Amino acid sequence: MALVVQKFGGTSVGTLDCIRHVASRVKAAKEKGDRVVVVVSAMHGETDRLIRMAESLTHEPDPREYDALVATGEQVSMTLLAIALHTAGCPARSYSSLQLRILTDNMHTNARILTIETDRIEQDLDEGFVVVIAGFQGVNHRGDITTLGRGGSDTTAVALAAALNADECQIYTDVEGVYTTDPRILPQASRLEAISFEEMLEMASLGAKVLQMRSVELASRHNIPIRVLSTFIEGTGTLVTSEEKVMKKHLVSGIAFSREEAIISLSGVPNRPGVEGHILSKVSEANIGIDMIAQNATDGETTDFTFTVQRRDYPRTLRIIEHLATELGAATVRSNTHVAKLSAVGIGMRSHAGVASTMFNALGAAGINIQMITTSEIKISVVLDESVLDQGIRAVHEAFQLDTLTHLSERPVNIAIESEN
Repeated sequence: MALVVQKFGGTSVGTLDCIRHVASRVKAAKEKGDRVVVVVSAMHGETDRLIRMAESLTHEPDPREYDALVATGEQVSMTLLAIALHTAGCPARSYSSLQLRILTDNMHTNARILTIETDRIEQDLDEGFVVVIAGFQGVNHRGDITTLGRGGSDTTAVALAAALNADECQIYTDVEGVYTTDPRILPQASRLEAISFEEMLEMASLGAKVLQMRSVELASRHNIPIRVLSTFIEGTGTLVTSEEKVMKKHLVSGIAFSREEAIISLSGVPNRPGVEGHILSKVSEANIGIDMIAQNATDGETTDFTFTVQRRDYPRTLRIIEHLATELGAATVRSNTHVAKLSAVGIGMRSHAGVASTMFNALGAAGINIQMITTSEIKISVVLDESVLDQGIRAVHEAFQLDTLTHLSERPVNIAIESEN
């Protein structure tokens, strides 16, 4: 008898018919002999609807009240699914984060889970119930509701799987697994049978929306295997697990991308020790994350300092850099919000040379100019003009022959990536 934690996202519970279908899948797992804990997101579009209502009153809702509002979407889903399970003859009990004491820190809208009290869950499982839990939310030490950020239901599911020592955490979504790139852009993308935690973490951090980055970090830390499955199509999905358990190690496992990039360059910065740290400190003090960094000493006296940030942070970052330019006596500030990031990820890079040249040659043959480059042990990322991103994805995907990893019958058709909580 296995203990599994199943998470169903917003599209999976988007309508009452979908909820009935989810109930049938959960019931089937229970009848197979598994002990089942289910985590649900809000119904598709519900969180956005709640956010719009709050923002119609004010552009900056109080974080405590904001969390209390948007957390209601998951509470609706959990009770509807529990009712559907009861109706299908499968005993179930639903719980909010407050009822279970999913304790988080005090960071409203982006909280981190600290502990989960599992006594009630384990008692219900022993009594034969399916336990249905609201994802995306927790409660702080004051008893205030907190939320975990976009995609936080994935984190709830993995945290529960770790706390319960589950055999597997199953993430049900509207894709059949993890693909070599977004099949909406490249229908010939291949589904991966397995991918390592490290690769999946890179893919998530670089823009892939199948799994939330924090959930992958948590799964890796506690060695909890994640299986990404389709709610609507039967299949084995993709197993996210430790590297030693990945049987087929590909040179490149996936092409990730992000359209939400902006690039800022500070030219003619005095070339003296500590100036880079000073620039980065001023940006980080504003709670702005910097991604790619490049520096070029143009002569002995000055240097050019270039970096990327998320596009949503661009206006604030530009104000900080313009102020620093005056303070440091820099020559010019240049910026561009029409850029994108394209990345190749694969654990096979560790032991094979020529990956970078293959990628750069493919982009060059497609007439695509590279603006910035950064690398790690299993990743190569480039910044390019947003207008040629799709063309770049196709060129690099083809260069590494990623459309040959699975048979034609396994390739997806008209699949949308789920991005609800």
